[in-house]
Amino acid sequence: MSVTRFLAGFAIGATIGAVAGILLAPKSGAETREMLGDMASDMAKKTDETVRDIQRKADNLISDAQEKSEEIMNKLQDLLNKQKEGQEA
Repeated sequence: MSVTRFLAGFAIGATIGAVAGILLAPKSGAETREMLGDMASDMAKKTDETVRDIQRKADNLISDAQEKSEEIMNKLQDLLNKQKEGQEA
């Protein structure tokens, strides 16, 4: 299971549980709507932070992969150049 799917499932489950808890709590409609609004705002902030974190990690992985591929290409080019030099001599 991927981390993204796990996080999405966790967020959905937490949201459903929180909404159910609020709706079943003995509070007035205005208080309940205010709590739901606050929870929605908090969830949006947490989701945004999680997305940024995942994006930052993905960017780092891509950057690392590009660096590694450049290193490999340079090594291959060096080997090819050495092989050509050996054939010309």
